[in-house]
Amino acid sequence: QNVLQMNATHSNYTDPNKLKFEEIKILGLSQEVAAVSVSQNNVVQNYPLNITNDPVTKVAVIRGLQLELGKSYTIKWTLNVNINERFDCYPNPDPTKEKCEKLGCSWEETANVGVPSCYYSSNNPYSIQSLNYSSTGIVATLSLSSGNAKVRANENFTAPISTLRLEVKYHLNNMLQFKIYDYQNPRYEVPVPLNLPSSPTSTSQDRLYEVALQIQPFGIQIRRKSTGTVIWDSGLPTFTFSDMFIQISTRLASQYIYGLGESEHPTFRHNMNWHTWGMFTRDQPPGYKMNSYGYQPFYMALEEDGNAHGVLLLNSNAMDVTFQPTPALTYRTTGGILDFYMVLGPTPELVVQEYTELVGRPVMPAYWSLGFQLCRYGYTSDSDIAQLVEEMKAAQIPYDVQYSDIDYMERQIDFTISTRFSGLPALINKIKAEGMRFIIILDPAISGNETNYPAFTRGVEKDVFIKRPDTNEILYSKVWAFLPNVQINESLPHETQIELFAAYSAFPDFFRNSTVEWWKKEILEVYNNPNASRSLKFDGLWIDMNEPAAFVNGAVDGCRNDLLNNPPYMPHLGSRSLGLSYKSPCMEAQQYLTDGTPVRHYDVHNLYGWSQTKPTLEALQNITKERGIVITRSTYPSSGRWSGHWLGDNTAAWDQLPKSIIG
Repeated sequence: QNVLQMNATHSNYTDPNKLKFEEIKILGLSQEVAAVSVSQNNVVQNYPLNITNDPVTKVAVIRGLQLELGKSYTIKWTLNVNINERFDCYPNPDPTKEKCEKLGCSWEETANVGVPSCYYSSNNPYSIQSLNYSSTGIVATLSLSSGNAKVRANENFTAPISTLRLEVKYHLNNMLQFKIYDYQNPRYEVPVPLNLPSSPTSTSQDRLYEVALQIQPFGIQIRRKSTGTVIWDSGLPTFTFSDMFIQISTRLASQYIYGLGESEHPTFRHNMNWHTWGMFTRDQPPGYKMNSYGYQPFYMALEEDGNAHGVLLLNSNAMDVTFQPTPALTYRTTGGILDFYMVLGPTPELVVQEYTELVGRPVMPAYWSLGFQLCRYGYTSDSDIAQLVEEMKAAQIPYDVQYSDIDYMERQIDFTISTRFSGLPALINKIKAEGMRFIIILDPAISGNETNYPAFTRGVEKDVFIKRPDTNEILYSKVWAFLPNVQINESLPHETQIELFAAYSAFPDFFRNSTVEWWKKEILEVYNNPNASRSLKFDGLWIDMNEPAAFVNGAVDGCRNDLLNNPPYMPHLGSRSLGLSYKSPCMEAQQYLTDGTPVRHYDVHNLYGWSQTKPTLEALQNITKERGIVITRSTYPSSGRWSGHWLGDNTAAWDQLPKSIIG
C-alpha cells in the first residue's frame, strides 16, 4: 500500500535519447502526500521532488523524478493523516505503542483530548469478490485478503471471518436496507419483526438514493439523488467482522447528529468532538456517559442543506458508538450481524414517520393517561396514599392518575399485597369512583424462597424461568424480594441488606409462549383475586427493573463462562472493568425464542424489556377491556408499539428538567 513498484522486464535496451519518467499522478487520495522516497536496487535516489495535492479532485502529482527506461524502481509515499481523520485502532483500555503496533497500526501521542494515539494507517482488509446487481438491490461476496488476516486480531474470537455476504435491498423509494453477515455459518440475528414489503416496491427513477460499492478496500456509499450529498460512506480502515467484535465506520454528511441511547445526554445534538457512548441495558440511574435502561441504536442526521435522514442498526449485542469531528461515527458491537436500515426523509418529520412505519407506530394511549400523574417510591401504607389524594384535592392541584410502587407488595414480591396496604383495593375503588385512575407496578423477578407462593410454583410447572445452559438449573439472582420471617436491619448499607436478607429470585423468559400465558394469568389474579376484597382494579401497569436488573453481579453462585461475561472487546460502559454481568444476569444464561430456538442471554439481554412489554399490554387490555397504558423502563426499537417510557431513577433536581426534555 502507498507503493509503486516499477519492474523492467526487458532491460537490455539502451535508449539513445535517455528518456525518463518525470511525473507520476496518484488519483483518488483523500489524504495529502507528505513525503516520497525513490529507490533503485534498494539504493535511495536523491531527486529534487515537488509534490502538489489537490483536495477537491483528490489528485496528488509528484514531479522531478528521473526514472530511466530499462531500470526498476520502487516509489513509496507517506500520507499526512489529519488528526480528525484518525480512526481508533485500540479502543480497549490502556493502549500502548507496543499493543498498537502489534495490530499493524500507527502510534503517535497527542495532547488533544479524545484523539486516539493508536490509529489505522492501512486500509480495511476486505474486498468485493463477486457482485450481482438487480432492479431490487445488490448481492456481493466480501473476501478477506490473506495478508491482512493476522493484523487486527490476536485471538480466535476477534479473528476476521474470511468470507462475508453483503445484501442491499431497495425496499421503498425512501428506505433501503444493507446487511453484512456470515452466510456460511448461522449467527444470531435480532428476532424483532420490522414492517418490510414482501418484495421491494421502489423504482429506479423514484428512489431518493443511489448506492455505489467500493471494491477494494470494501466500502458502501449512499448518496441522496436530489442533491448528490453522500450520507453514508464506509470505505474506511476500521471495518472488521469477527465472532465477538464487529466494527464499521462511516463518514457523516454533517455535524448535526441526534439520537442513540439510552444514556443521559447533556445536549440534544451530539458533541462530535471524540465522544463514545455505550449501549447495554442496565439498572443505572441517569448519569453522564452511563449506559442506562434502554437500547436505541437509531440516529437522525441533518445534512448541511437541511435535508434529514435516519439510520437504524438492528443489532442487540453490547455496543458502543464513537463520534469524531471528521465528521464520522464508528460502531463497535460484540456479536450478531450488521443489519442497517436507512430512511431518507427528507424532513425530520418524515424521517420519524418513515422510521415508525418501519418499526411500528406508537401505541394509542388511553385519553386519561395524557393527564397529570403522581408517582413516587416510599409510601409507607395505604393511608399515606389516601391522605395524599385528599391533600391534592384540597390544594386544587390537577390530578388524574395515582401510582403505587413496590411498597404495596408483601416484602416486594409480585402479585401480593402487604398488610400495611390491606386497604388499597378499597382505596382504588374509591379513587376510581371519583373519576381518577390507578396504576400499579410489577417487576419481572420472582421470589424462589417462599413456602406458599403460587406464582413461583406455577412458573416452575410451566418452565418459564431462565436457566443455566444445557441444565435444568434455574439461574438465581437477588433483586427486591426479601426473605420471609426475618427482621431487616435497615441501618445497614443496601448491599449488605441484599446479601443478608434478600430472597433468591428467578427471571421469567418472556420470549416463550408458556411464559406469556403464565404472566397474563398471574396479572389476572391480581385484578380478580379469588378473595374479592384483595382485588386491585388497576387501569394501567408500570413495569420496572426489566433490563433485567440484578442486585448481585451475574448470579448468587457466580457465572461460569468468563468469555461471555468479559468479552475480548468490552464496550465503553459504566463500570467497564466489571464486565457485562455487572448488575445483570450471567451472559451464558439460556433463553428460548417463540419458535423454540435457543439463544444466549449475551445476545438478547437488551431485548428483555421489549419481550415483556407486549404481553403486559395484552394482559392489561384483556382484563380491563380498555386501552389503558403500560409504562416500561427498558426499551428497544418498536417497544413504543405497546408502551410508554419514563426516565427511570431521575431525581427532583433542577438540572434534571432540561435533561428530561432531551431524554
